[in-house]
Amino acid sequence: MADFELSEDYQDLSNTVREFADEVVAPVSAKHDEEHSFPYEIVAQMADMGLFGLPFPEEFGGMGGDYFALALALEQLGRVDQSVAITLEAGVSLGAMPIHRFGNAAQKEEWLPLLASGKALAGFGLTEPEAGSDAGGTKTTAKRGGGEWVINGNKEFITNSGTDITKLVTVTAVTGQDERPDGSIKKEISTILVPTNTPGFKAEKAYNKVGWNASDTHPLTLNNVHVPEENLLGTQGRGYANFLSILDEGRIAIAALAVGAAQGCVDLSVKYAKERSAFGQNIGKYQAIAFKIARMEARAHTARLAYYDAAARMLAGKPFKTQAAIAKMVAGEAAMDNARDATQVFGGYGFINEFTVARHYRDSKILEVGEGTTEVQLMLIARELGL
Repeated sequence: MADFELSEDYQDLSNTVREFADEVVAPVSAKHDEEHSFPYEIVAQMADMGLFGLPFPEEFGGMGGDYFALALALEQLGRVDQSVAITLEAGVSLGAMPIHRFGNAAQKEEWLPLLASGKALAGFGLTEPEAGSDAGGTKTTAKRGGGEWVINGNKEFITNSGTDITKLVTVTAVTGQDERPDGSIKKEISTILVPTNTPGFKAEKAYNKVGWNASDTHPLTLNNVHVPEENLLGTQGRGYANFLSILDEGRIAIAALAVGAAQGCVDLSVKYAKERSAFGQNIGKYQAIAFKIARMEARAHTARLAYYDAAARMLAGKPFKTQAAIAKMVAGEAAMDNARDATQVFGGYGFINEFTVARHYRDSKILEVGEGTTEVQLMLIARELGL
């Protein structure tokens, strides 16, 4: 990847997912978006393709690939349907990856084969009504006693948490607290596996969102939820720190999705500009339109290089936190800017929901918010600069 050229295996994967996106996903995207319906048939086909198992070892039913392979798949899906792409991204990087990274042997054996198969989904319950970017504000509690944890609290904006095939949500919860020398209180935050059929766990009514309408997103209520103490994921008190590392990886995946959205807007605009005629010639012949689309291509290209670089550093075992933050910020902004410009190129048609650029316009805003806002990325970059 040093020269940013894909190997044959990576290129074959990208081509395969691109074909699937164009021929299978795209034709039903408008329908699922309009109906706010979860695309179970698409998810099942992605499962059969092995996409949910891409970065996991074969011993757990995975494909034996890596995180960059997942990113390439997300880029191709993101071109045509961000809801489908985020379903895969969250299912792998937020649902299954924490178990792969921090689970013990028993937890991996129980959950990874199921999640890697794509026959079941998992979510990660971090965000709360008063704890988003400041996840240290977590109020959900988990108290241990009698060989089990008793969990109480609420979570917000949890992806893949209420589908018919959702089997697990990993939640962050306060499991203790320590008093610092200055008298302030430091919360001990841990992560705990909660099967969705556990009494007291409830996925509330799905949100009515601006975009990502075919993605499953719910608030969660945990009311005296009892799970065995061995459902603790990783070391007690390390839940928040561990999840921050999961977010670092996830930002590469989100950046790839955003690059796909940005490139999708370019491709659609080029095609439309060659077909749409005004004042006696195709609108692509006018410099105002041509330069707008050229700038869109530059954004997509730059963002792609940014996530390639972050992924290469990650795979090489080098520090990549800052590069992942840069990639996520640049790609999210590229997707939103390209969606706005594509809508302008399409004119009135760009404001009609059945057109893909209109869906990208609604969908892309969350790419500047979810899995770390643009402001959080800037904070991380500035901190690395010593500011």
